[in-house]
Amino acid sequence: PASGTPSAAPAKPAPSRPPTLAPGPAGLTPVFEHGPRTAGKTVALTFDADMTADQGPRAASGERFDNPGLISTLRRLEVPATVFMTGRWAEEYPDEARSIGRDPRFEIANHSYSHYAYTDDCYGLPTVSRERMRSDLERAYTAFRKAGVPDAMPYFRFPGGCYDRAALKELTAAGVTAVQWDVVSGDAFATDADAVAREVLDGAKPGSVVVMHCTRSAAPVTERAVRTIVPALRERGYRFVKVSELIGAANGRA
Repeated sequence: PASGTPSAAPAKPAPSRPPTLAPGPAGLTPVFEHGPRTAGKTVALTFDADMTADQGPRAASGERFDNPGLISTLRRLEVPATVFMTGRWAEEYPDEARSIGRDPRFEIANHSYSHYAYTDDCYGLPTVSRERMRSDLERAYTAFRKAGVPDAMPYFRFPGGCYDRAALKELTAAGVTAVQWDVVSGDAFATDADAVAREVLDGAKPGSVVVMHCTRSAAPVTERAVRTIVPALRERGYRFVKVSELIGAANGRA
């Protein structure tokens, strides 16, 4: 300017918010199961990084709830993925959580802090009381931030995939989208990688969300299955995406 006053630096554009679904009926937490079937051959591989709040002694005795080999394979194959992580997992493996969270190929989403069930009778999991459901979710985000992941996604996967209307209501104020799946890999406690791969390859459709696990002790063949799944789906013309892209497509943003 003629007055000699320096021009203000142009404002940086605000980062775009991750896509979420609008609230469901009666304002309840929305539930996402798969993307559009007609928006191209995309598929999202999702991995639950499970560790229950009471499993610390098992980790201390040598049981491994992480799977760095799987993450390395996803990187080598250049596969985007969404990791649904418990807060307790992030506390146990903060360096791995930070590495995953800072890799643009991946996104971290919330799988609760405790991995306690939000309903009764959910695969034998302990349960979290209704009045503690939201704080359990928020405690996971706190654990992610402490591990160096400040921008975890506003997506939540119920432990065990178990939820009811009461659980959806309790989480409404958190503003998250609950993410389920439409393809069950069956990798939990599996011993046959080829059988896991077949489940995924037989079930995958455009827009599918595949549920797998990132836990060596409970899902020991997942990495081997992924090495079969990825080239086979690519040969069929599929493109791997993160859950955020599928939700964006469902909203018409992609």
